This record gives sequence, structure tokens and C-alpha cells, in this order.
Amino acid sequence: MPRAGLSRRVVVAEAARLVDELGPHHLTMAAVAQRFGVAVPSLYKHVGGLEDLQRRLAALAVGELGEAVAVAAVGKAADEALLAMAVAYRAYATAHPGRYLATVRAPSPEDTEHEAAAAALLRTVFAVLSGYGLVGDDAVDATRMVHSALHGFVSLEAAGSFGMPQDIDRSYECMVAALGVALDLWQERATPGRRGRRAAARTD
Repeated sequence: MPRAGLSRRVVVAEAARLVDELGPHHLTMAAVAQRFGVAVPSLYKHVGGLEDLQRRLAALAVGELGEAVAVAAVGKAADEALLAMAVAYRAYATAHPGRYLATVRAPSPEDTEHEAAAAALLRTVFAVLSGYGLVGDDAVDATRMVHSALHGFVSLEAAGSFGMPQDIDRSYECMVAALGVALDLWQERATPGRRGRRAAARTD
């Protein structure tokens, strides 16, 4: 690509492709410059260095992940929304292993782009959890649980930790279903005397 075609968006997009192909440890200014066939100083016209590039990559990845789960969950509620969100989450992590790892990075307060992307993703998660009657601190706690479960599964899968022959998709769906049950029970625990959706369905 000619030097005249470079821009901040193009440089960050190429960095995203690089980490997906080779892994985040291979991301350097020199590696990105080599892919464009330019000298490293040419990149500094568009990004402020490796730290800035990593920060912008994280914002890009969180934004993409947030869009994927939002599209998947729209129009759905409770268990259906949870499963759709979880499937989209895993699909993104599988398709973009390098940039997915960048989503783990928490945004710094001064990073408005990353903060906005993270806030949009969180709104989708909170909307899904509201289908279980979880809001406020309970929604925050539940978000951490769901994130830990999904991230743990996709990370172990990416590392090749699931060596048994049984279907991995089935295991993932079973885990997500169990999370739905836990979220229902959470609702009952959070509001004494209130029945979760499953308990209400059994007695109606």
C-alpha cells in the first residue's frame, strides 16, 4: 500500500489483522510498518507509538465485540438473549483471537473512545440481565460472573484445553443454560419473596 494511503484507521485495522494472524506479542511498530512497506517514522504521523496503537486496537475490538453481541441479542429476552449474546461472544473470540485478547484490557479514564465502546457493550449486557430482573449492583455482580464464565471457556478453547471427544458446542450451550438458571436464582436471592421466572412458571 502506498504511503499516501495511510491513515489512523488504516493503521489500526492492519494492526488488528496482524494480531489475529500472529498474536498480540508480535505487535510492534516495526511489524506494522513492514506490512505497509514504509519506514516506522511514517506511522507516527497517524499513531503516537506502540502504547497508543494498543489502546486504539483495544477500542476497536471492544466496539466490534459490542456491536456483535448487540445485534445478536436485539429483540430477544432472558435465556434466548443470553444464549444469543454468548454465541456471538464466542464467535467473535474464535474469528478474531488476537483482537479478542485486546478486549480484556480495561479502558483508562482519559481514553474516551475505549470508554464509549466499553459502555455500549455494557449496556447490552445490562439489557440482557434486566430480563432476569437484575439491576444496579446485582447487574454488576452478575456481569462479572457471566464475563468470567464466557471468557474462561473461550480462552481454554483457544488454548486447546478441551481434549475430550464430546461436542464442545454442546458443552458451551450447557454452560450458558446453567448461567441462566443461576441468574434466575440470583433474582430470588436479591429480592426475598420474589420468585424467579422458572419458579413462577412451575406454579402458574
